[in-house]
Amino acid sequence: MSEELSLNINIKEPRWDQGTFMGRAKHFFMVTDPRNVLLSSETLEEARVITENYRAGITKPGLSEDELWRAKYIYDSAFHPDTGEKMFVIGRMSAQVPVNMSITGCMLTFYRTTPAVVFWQWVNQSFNAVVNYTNRSGDAPMTVNQLGAAYVSATTGAVVTALGLKSLASRLPPIASRFVPFAAVAAANCINIPFMRQRELKYGIPVMDENGNRLGESPNAAKQAIMQVVVSRIGMAVPAMAIPPVIMNALEKKAFMKRFPILNAPVQVGLPGVCNSFVLRPLPCCLTCRHSMSVSGLEEDLQERIRETSPNTTTVYFNKGL
Repeated sequence: MSEELSLNINIKEPRWDQGTFMGRAKHFFMVTDPRNVLLSSETLEEARVITENYRAGITKPGLSEDELWRAKYIYDSAFHPDTGEKMFVIGRMSAQVPVNMSITGCMLTFYRTTPAVVFWQWVNQSFNAVVNYTNRSGDAPMTVNQLGAAYVSATTGAVVTALGLKSLASRLPPIASRFVPFAAVAAANCINIPFMRQRELKYGIPVMDENGNRLGESPNAAKQAIMQVVVSRIGMAVPAMAIPPVIMNALEKKAFMKRFPILNAPVQVGLPGVCNSFVLRPLPCCLTCRHSMSVSGLEEDLQERIRETSPNTTTVYFNKGL
C-alpha cells in the first residue's frame, strides 16, 4: 500500500530554488513547455482539481509528489495566477515557441516591401497584445472599450515604428535591413506592454506579504513589474530575431541557397524555432524573476495601511506577469 502524500509540500512556490539562476531556468522551462499546448481540456481540468484540492488540504489517493508537481505546472501553464481563469491558448507562454517561430520567420523573410512590413508587424503586435493581456498582472478586469483602445494604440505605434526604422535602414548597408524586424519588435514592446496593461498603471497590482496575504494594490509596483516584463520580452526576442539574420546573410551567399531559393522561407521559419528552443527562450524571464520591493517604495497611503495592519512587513511581493 502506497504511503499517503504529505500535505507540507509548498506548491505556492516553484519546485526549484528561485534564489539561483538554474532554479529559475528549470521553473520557466516547465511553464513554457510547448507540449502543454496540446493537453486536452480534461487533462487541464484534472490538474486544476489536483492543485486546488491539495491547497485545500485534500489529496488524491495514490498521488505521488512528482505527479503533484506535474499537475501544478500544468495548472500554472494554463490558468492565470491571480484570477484562476483558463487562459486563451495562444496567449499562454507554452504557445510562445510554435506561434512565434511562424510569425518571426515571416517577419524575417518578408521585410523588403512596405505592405509586407505593415502586415507582419500588425500580425505580430496583435499576437503580442493577446499575450500581454492574457499574462497581465492583477485581477481587475478591462472593459471592451479599454481593451480596444489599448490594442489600437499599441498596434498603430508598433507599425509606425517599424516603417520609420525601415526608412532609416534603407540608407544603411543591406545587413542592417535584416535587423529592422528585431529593432521594431524591441521598440514596439516598449509601447505595446504599457498600453495593454495601462489599467494596472492607473489602479495598481496586488501586493502581498511573504505569506501571500494581500495587503493592497500599488501603481508603483505595477511600474516596476511592467518595466521588468519589457526588459525580459526584448531579451526573449534576441535569440530568434538577432541571430537568424546573421546566419541567413551568410547562407544566402552559398551556392546551394542560390540554386534552391525556395529553401529561403522554410529556413527563415526554422531558424527562429531552433533558436527559441535551444538558445533558450525562457532564460531571459529568469533575469528578472524576483518580484519584490521595499514597503518604502509604495504609495504613502498604502505604506500607512501596511504599518497599521502588518507592522513587521518591510518587503512586499507581487506577480509581475510574463
